[in-house]
Amino acid sequence: MAVQAVPTKGNLMTFKKSLMLAKTGYELLDKKRNILVREMMTLIDKAAEIQTKIDITYSRAYLALQRANITMGYIDAIARSVPEDDTLQLSYRSVMGVEIPIVTIDESDSENSLFYGLGVTNSAFDEAYVCFREVKRLTAHLAEIENSVYRLADAIKKTQKRANALKNIMIPRFEETVKFISDSLEEKEREEFSRLKVIKAQKQSKENSDQ
Repeated sequence: MAVQAVPTKGNLMTFKKSLMLAKTGYELLDKKRNILVREMMTLIDKAAEIQTKIDITYSRAYLALQRANITMGYIDAIARSVPEDDTLQLSYRSVMGVEIPIVTIDESDSENSLFYGLGVTNSAFDEAYVCFREVKRLTAHLAEIENSVYRLADAIKKTQKRANALKNIMIPRFEETVKFISDSLEEKEREEFSRLKVIKAQKQSKENSDQ
């Protein structure tokens, strides 16, 4: 339904400008949606790849841990000596205005240090330790990606909703209003032209009768 507006040239220019802005806004939103969708699909593929790596690494880690338990006895005392992990750090990057998390692990202090003595452990324990550290790194990366996918999906939904509102509601409404005003002005011009023709004909008729 057209917006109720007085059919004037000023209103015609105003609604034509609004129509142009609405079309430009729709094009920008559509481009934004496509970029976000591509970004999300790329991350989904990465998430599937990382999840596979996590499953494989977990299997290796638990097998190594079982061997360590068999050869060393239960290693809960060593496990209790591991300090609380506070190496995760969170920052953000922007993708078309959407804040995407970046999860990093600061292991600068622990890269060259161990939380257990080499004299009381064996190679199976070392393998389990390496595997579980890799699982931690992969899990942090997976959490980053899954949270990013969630945020992108939410942004895509909102962007699509705004784009649909412009395409299906605002743009047709402005188009109808522009057409209504244009048709009304053209009708006024035709009426004015016809009125002037009648006046001219009457004036000529009067001049001819005076002669």
